Amino acid sequence: MKINDKNLAAFATSGNQVDKEGYLMKKGEGNKSFAKRWFILKGNLLFYFEKKSDREPIGVIILEGSTIELAESEMEEHFCFKVVFPSRSYILSAESHEVMEQWMKSLACASYDYVKLMAAELQRQLNELSKPQKLDSENTAFGGTLYQHFQSLETDNSSEASSSHRHVPTPPPRNRSIRTGEKKTFDSLHKEFGAKILRDQEARWALSSDNQLSKKTTQVQLSVLKQTSLIDL
Repeated sequence: MKINDKNLAAFATSGNQVDKEGYLMKKGEGNKSFAKRWFILKGNLLFYFEKKSDREPIGVIILEGSTIELAESEMEEHFCFKVVFPSRSYILSAESHEVMEQWMKSLACASYDYVKLMAAELQRQLNELSKPQKLDSENTAFGGTLYQHFQSLETDNSSEASSSHRHVPTPPPRNRSIRTGEKKTFDSLHKEFGAKILRDQEARWALSSDNQLSKKTTQVQLSVLKQTSLIDL
């Protein structure tokens, strides 16, 4: 498209925000021949000048909605590529294959849609990177909470154990009949404990004998009472 806007021309010639610049051959729309033009890429605007020293561009290509493709029909003679729109195409030619690839890459990345897609992709990657950090911080906080909880449980258990340990009474010492340093033979032990057992048995026998004697006495007394009562009758 042709331009006459002074503001746009001033923006084209200003030295700010120049993404790429250089000479390219541009195929004309009417005569189909190639003409050498100086191109300056600023954002999504591709300005072209008749000469590098010109103060105003002779045209501009707004790259929104375009695709960058190889111009296969023109590849035999030139390193050609094209800026394709639904209504028309701009065919450009570079001096080498390397320069052609550089221009094609720069033009393909110049549109606002591409920048928007790149920003969305970068945001997605940033979100993916921030997820593990968030999980790690949450796990760290959760682990710290668990650690404090178990520490408090251990403190409570230790205090309870120490308090219960303090309140447990000490069992009294056992009464040992045999002193630790004293040694006794089997005969002495047999005599000592055997005599005690015999005494206990004799006491039980005596008690049982007394009980039997008292029973017999009671029976005799009852029989005597019965006979006395019969005589009185």
